[in-house]
Amino acid sequence: MAPVIILGGIYTGIFTPTESAVIAVVYGLIIGLFVYKELKFKHIPNILINSAMITGSVMIILGTATAFGKLVTMYQIPNMLADMILGISDNKYVVLLLIVALILFIGTFMETLSIIIILAPLFLPVLIQLGVDPIHFGILLVVGAEIGMMTPPLGVNLFVASGISGLPMEKVAKAIIPFVLILTLGLIIMLFVPWISLVIPNLF
Repeated sequence: MAPVIILGGIYTGIFTPTESAVIAVVYGLIIGLFVYKELKFKHIPNILINSAMITGSVMIILGTATAFGKLVTMYQIPNMLADMILGISDNKYVVLLLIVALILFIGTFMETLSIIIILAPLFLPVLIQLGVDPIHFGILLVVGAEIGMMTPPLGVNLFVASGISGLPMEKVAKAIIPFVLILTLGLIIMLFVPWISLVIPNLF
């Protein structure tokens, strides 16, 4: 029921995505304490401490990545990359493939929100001129940026998984490789088959 409550609450406008995290915690607490009874009140202090440690380490990574994103923007590096990509071809699929490759590369060392804020306004006007649907590009951008969250050295999700599981970062990074490859393949399929991204919007 957790996904139903969280996603249902977001899409119906009852609460925001940030508030949904609180709802998820409260729901998980109630289920753990009173339904499955695997969670005890004595465990809660340690859970709070572990959560604070994981959150703190992730926030340090995000803060550094955001600062790096601002530095990259100040030096106009995304603009130079955009000019380079658009100078190679005017075929929309070739340009999209190059942009996706750039997103996956940048995602290894930049935070997701920074990627979206920097690259979306940079490439969108050009892609619209080439006949690319903005929704199609938006989905490719978000999925590509999310794959970046699983690739080292930044890989925020890897740090979270390492902190929760207690496994070394190197072991988690190796284990994630098949998933990253499958997601990347799915991203490429979505790139060349826009119908996958647009079928639901087109219904409306």
